Amino acid sequence: MIIVMKPNASMEAINNVVSFVQSQGLDTHLSHGHEVTIIGVVGDKTVLADKNLEIKEGVDRIVAVTESYKLANKKFHPEPTVVKVGNANIGGNNLVIMSGPCAVESADQVLETAIAIKKAGAQILRGGAYKPRTSPYSFQGMEEDGLRLMKEAKDATGLPVVCEVTSLAAVEAAVKYVDMLQIGARNMQNFFLLKEVGKTGLPVLLKRGLSATIDEWLNAAEYILAEGNPNVVLCERGIRTFETATRNTLDLAAVPVIRQKSHLPIIVDPSHATGVRDYVKPLAFASVAAGADGLMIETHPCPEKALSDGPQSLTFAQFEELCDTLRPLSAMMGKPLL
Repeated sequence: MIIVMKPNASMEAINNVVSFVQSQGLDTHLSHGHEVTIIGVVGDKTVLADKNLEIKEGVDRIVAVTESYKLANKKFHPEPTVVKVGNANIGGNNLVIMSGPCAVESADQVLETAIAIKKAGAQILRGGAYKPRTSPYSFQGMEEDGLRLMKEAKDATGLPVVCEVTSLAAVEAAVKYVDMLQIGARNMQNFFLLKEVGKTGLPVLLKRGLSATIDEWLNAAEYILAEGNPNVVLCERGIRTFETATRNTLDLAAVPVIRQKSHLPIIVDPSHATGVRDYVKPLAFASVAAGADGLMIETHPCPEKALSDGPQSLTFAQFEELCDTLRPLSAMMGKPLL
């Protein structure tokens, strides 16, 4: 449930309501808007059934929240959340692009990529050090050595870095090197892992599961938020359907749906959604037009030699051309690409 305070409610009245709710063994989450303050209540609300909250000083109305996710719910937090990753703000007034190789392969590869994508307009370097692959015989990533190489590229270029983590050991290693942790599609409902990344306090990029509904996705975000970490960014990366022309089916409707249901920022990954580089540019345009806060685009110095996902990776020239042609559209959508 949420308690909506009157526009002129004093801080004393707000604090009194918060203190009373907490005295009943419930958790509260304050959201200060431009006009009103909302008090989100988490826990067994039946203990408040006969407490006449509606007549307490400053209370305007009580609104039930029927969805199972509370902290990720827009009703709890009407103002959009902005997540800061290094010097990039995701969910702010500009389009944020994360780019880099699917897998970290060498120091030269990562540094060369970081320099090229920064020049083109990317604000965050992405790279895979832990690679959960469908086949156990595929390249599994350089692990902590890969994290070190990303940190070196960050130090050289100033780009903050994001990397997927797949286990508690990976989390413990990654927090020493990266600015943002990524939960991949295969681990979206690995609830233990979600709790662990929530405890780190680092921003978390949460990809949608292969066959997850939007409500399941938001409930996964709830696990991270419930650990006291408000810095969650959602990433739509396509879902599994009957269609085989692309690797997955990119659900662009998820962008406006998330906008309606949640305050969390949302980005789109057209690279993993399609698996085909020729489709990345049109779907990147469509994602921006749908209102996405950012994009995740895979790039590689030599895609034909990539150890992972070469067919969907852009060359540096292709990435630069994509950023250049995106700028007029992103500006028109009110989120310029800087």
